[in-house]
Amino acid sequence: MEKGDERGSIGEENGKESVQNDLKETMGNSGEDETNSEPKVIYRGWKVMPFIIGNETFEKLGTIGTLSNLLIYLTTVFNMKSITAATIITVFNGTANLGTLIGAFLCDTYFGRYKTLGFATVASFLGLLAIQLTAAISKLHPPHCAKESSTCIGPTAGQTAFLLAGFILMIIGAGGIRPCNLAFGADQFNPETESGKRGVNSFFNWYFFTFTFAQMISLTLIVYVQSNVSWPIGLGIPAILMLISCLVYYMGTKLYVKVKATGSPMTSVARVIVVAVKKSKLKPVDQPWLSLFNHIPPKSINSKLSYTDQFRFLDKAAIMTHQDQVNPDGSPANPWKLCSLQQVEEVKCLFRVIPVWTAAIIYYVAVVQQHTYVVFQAVQSNRRLGNSNFAIPAASYIVFLMLSMSIFIPIYDRILVPFLRRITGKESGITILQRIGIGIFLTIVTMLVSGLVEGKRRNIALTKPTLGNAPRKGAISSMSALWLIPQLSLSGIAEAFGSIGQVEFYYKQFPENMRSIGGSLFYCGIAASSYFSSLLITVVHQTTKGAATGNWLSEDLNKGRLDYYYYMIAALGVLNMGYFLLCARWYKYKGSNDDALLELYGVEKTI
Repeated sequence: MEKGDERGSIGEENGKESVQNDLKETMGNSGEDETNSEPKVIYRGWKVMPFIIGNETFEKLGTIGTLSNLLIYLTTVFNMKSITAATIITVFNGTANLGTLIGAFLCDTYFGRYKTLGFATVASFLGLLAIQLTAAISKLHPPHCAKESSTCIGPTAGQTAFLLAGFILMIIGAGGIRPCNLAFGADQFNPETESGKRGVNSFFNWYFFTFTFAQMISLTLIVYVQSNVSWPIGLGIPAILMLISCLVYYMGTKLYVKVKATGSPMTSVARVIVVAVKKSKLKPVDQPWLSLFNHIPPKSINSKLSYTDQFRFLDKAAIMTHQDQVNPDGSPANPWKLCSLQQVEEVKCLFRVIPVWTAAIIYYVAVVQQHTYVVFQAVQSNRRLGNSNFAIPAASYIVFLMLSMSIFIPIYDRILVPFLRRITGKESGITILQRIGIGIFLTIVTMLVSGLVEGKRRNIALTKPTLGNAPRKGAISSMSALWLIPQLSLSGIAEAFGSIGQVEFYYKQFPENMRSIGGSLFYCGIAASSYFSSLLITVVHQTTKGAATGNWLSEDLNKGRLDYYYYMIAALGVLNMGYFLLCARWYKYKGSNDDALLELYGVEKTI
C-alpha cells in the first residue's frame, strides 16, 4: 500500500484498527455492553404510544382550538383593527416556527427531550389559560363594542400585556413541543430490530393522522362554540384539553425511554469547519477511510459512520500532523486543532440534508395556497348545499384537505406500505426521498387542477348569471364551491407524502444527538415557505397591476387571473422537481457506505 501525505500517514495504523472496530459495531456485532455500569434500555414501543399520541392529540386540540379563531377574537373581543390583529398573528406564527431552533438547541444540549417536552407542555397550558382568562374576566378585555358603533374602545396597556404574556408562553411551548415530540416518540422504538424500524415508520404516519384529526375538530366544533356559544367557554375547552395533555404525558413517566442530552452538537459542527479551514492547505491523504484520525467516545449515542467521498474538503479536519497531540484515552488533546472522522461524517450528514430542505421550501409554497387563496375562491363561489339555504363557511373548505389526509394516511400505512414492501423488500415500502418526491409531484398536479377550476369559476362568473356580490369582493359565481374539493384532496394527499416524508427524513438522516434540531428544520421550512409565498404575492401584485391582463391577484377574483398565478407556481414546482431529482440522485443516505449495507446501497441511491 502506498503512503499518503506524510502528515496524514501518522494515524494510518490506528485508523485501520478504528475502521475495523467501527464496521464491527455498525454491522451489529455489538452484543456485548460497552460499559457494564450502563443500565439496559427497555424499549416499550407501541405500549407507551397511548401516552405520547394521547398527549399530542390533546395538545393539538388545545393549541389549534385557540389559534384557529384567534383573528376573530382579537377583532371582536379586543376591538383591534384587522391589520393589527393580522400582524400579531403573523409575528406569533413566524416566531413560534423559528423558535423551534432555540428549543431544539436547548433540548439536545442541556435538558433532553423528556424534560423539554414536559416543561413546554406546561408552558402551553399556562399560555392557553392566560388567553382564556382575557375572555372570562371583564377587566382583562375592552368593553363590548356594538356592531353599529363606528368607534370602539381598544385594549389598555395592561390588557395587551396580559394577552401578550399568554402568546409568549405559547411560543415557549411551541418552541419545545414541535421539534421534540416526534423525536421523543421515535425514541421509544428499538432502532436495531425489524419491529422497531417498522414502528418508527408507522409512528410518523399516525402522528400526522392525529394532527389532522385535531385540526378538523378544532376548525369545526371548537370554533363553533367560540363563535356561537361563548368565548369564555370556547377558549376554556382548549385550556382544559391542554391540561389533560399534561396529565397524560406525565402518566407514562416511568415507561419512557429518556435519551440524555450530550452537550451542544453544534460545537462539534463548528470545530470541524474551523479545523478544516485551518488545515485547508494540507494535501488530501490516500485511502482516507484508513488514514484519517478517528476516535469515538465510548458513551457516544451517535451511530458509527463510515467514510463518504462527499464534501471532501472537510476531511482535512481529521488529518493528523506532527503538531497534533492525543490524550491517553485516544481523544485529541485540542479538539479545535484535530477532529475525528466520525465528527467529519456527522457534519457531512448535516450538509447533505440542506439541498433537500431547500427543495421542500418550494414544495410547501403550493400547499400554502390551499390554506389562503382557496378561501377567496370559495367566497366567490356557490357555497349552498343543493337547493337549501345552508351555505358552508368559506374557511371551512380547508377541512376537506385535512379529511383527505386523515383518510389516506391509514390506507397508506396499512395497505400501500405492506404491498410495496413485498415488491421492493424495503421496510417502509419506498425510500424516504421517493416519498418526498411523490409529494412534490402531487403539488404540481394540485396547482394545475387549481388553475383549471379557477378558470372555470371565473368564466362562469363572467358569462352566466351570478348569485349576488360578496362584500368588498365581487360577483359570486354560480359554480358550486364543491369543485374545490379535488384540489384540496390532492393537496392533502401531497402532504401525506411530502410532509411526513420530510419529518421522517430529518429524523433518520441527522446524527442522533441532533434529532431535535432536525425536527425544528421542518418548521423552519414551513416558516421559510410562508415568507417566500408572501414575497411571491408581493412581486406578482406589483408586476401585474399594470399589465394588459390586469392584476392577477385582484381583490375581485373575477377581475384578476388567479389561475395564471396557480400555473406560475406549478411551473416553479416543475423546476423544483428537476432540482430535487438531482439532489436525490446525488444524496447518500446515512450509513449507506457501511459494509453491512452495501447490498442495499444501489437501491437506496435511487429515488
